[in-house]
Amino acid sequence: MSEEKGVSRRTFVKGAAVLTASALVNPNLRSAGQPRQDAPPDQVPQRPLGKTGVQVSALGVGGYHLGSTKDQNEATELVERALDAGINFFDNCWDYHDGLSEERLGTALKGKRDRAFVMTKVCTHGRGKDVAIQQLEESLRRLQTDHLDLWQIHEVIYFNDPDLIFAPGGAAEALLAAKQQGKVRFIGFTGHKDPAIHLRMLTQDFPFDTVQMPLNCLDATFRSFETHVMPEANRRGIAVLGMKSMGGSGEIVTHGAATPSDALRYAMSLPVATTISGMDSLGVLEQNLGIAKGFQSMKPEEMQALRDRVKVFAADGHLELFKTTKKYDGEVGRQQHHYPTSEQLPA
Repeated sequence: MSEEKGVSRRTFVKGAAVLTASALVNPNLRSAGQPRQDAPPDQVPQRPLGKTGVQVSALGVGGYHLGSTKDQNEATELVERALDAGINFFDNCWDYHDGLSEERLGTALKGKRDRAFVMTKVCTHGRGKDVAIQQLEESLRRLQTDHLDLWQIHEVIYFNDPDLIFAPGGAAEALLAAKQQGKVRFIGFTGHKDPAIHLRMLTQDFPFDTVQMPLNCLDATFRSFETHVMPEANRRGIAVLGMKSMGGSGEIVTHGAATPSDALRYAMSLPVATTISGMDSLGVLEQNLGIAKGFQSMKPEEMQALRDRVKVFAADGHLELFKTTKKYDGEVGRQQHHYPTSEQLPA
């Protein structure tokens, strides 16, 4: 179900490398993603959301992990601390924790909705416009808002998904209708499986405002979204949203390919609007804020050196399991595409 689900990052927060001073301060440096020059060193900088005219924080809070926090109080405190640090981008999805993630974000943003850029995703998985609209209404109710800032089609990961989405009466029509009705400001799609599927979506010349994809220091070596999809999206003025900066469940860190600092800095140094990171505790939030406040982009030679260093981990995709296995594929999508769910698989 999750874009960033699995083992808690508490397992490696304590072991994170000490950050260098250059990774912590320099608010005036314009990174590849063009952060605002006036961001103070104690705030996360903002970047343009493609050609929408909107600014979003360079670091976003992943929605799945809000449902993994110990309770609503911790989720609320995490959201409040994120807002105070300059984060305004909040990811979510209709099916994360069966709606609990949306409910927690909605409660946490009571009285603060105007400070947040709220995104959630629709999980039609080949079903039509009517299902999408029903899910939108459920998401709005859980999030306690009358509109979304961004509504995206979730998990475009099967090779026939573009055909289903753009079929007459498909989910694409729901996105346009919701935008015309003012229930959503912007529209996009997400996926984590294969860059070829993303490119097929983009060839439809649909008015997407955003596209979300896995971007990390291993990706450039294996079935690369960074190499194939990101440049095309940028060429079209579609905002790129990065995810899985540490591998989905921290595999890049726990297997020793890169430190949390290097992994997140690399992802945030790409020409993206925001990097969405799963944060299931205040400790993980503070770790990420230490990197993101007054963010300083990696130099191109630093990025290449890291790519070269991790090639041995990247070449076969074993640390990017969202590309090579069904581990990160949601249950609803599996059912709609006639794959066994995790419960139906043999132990």
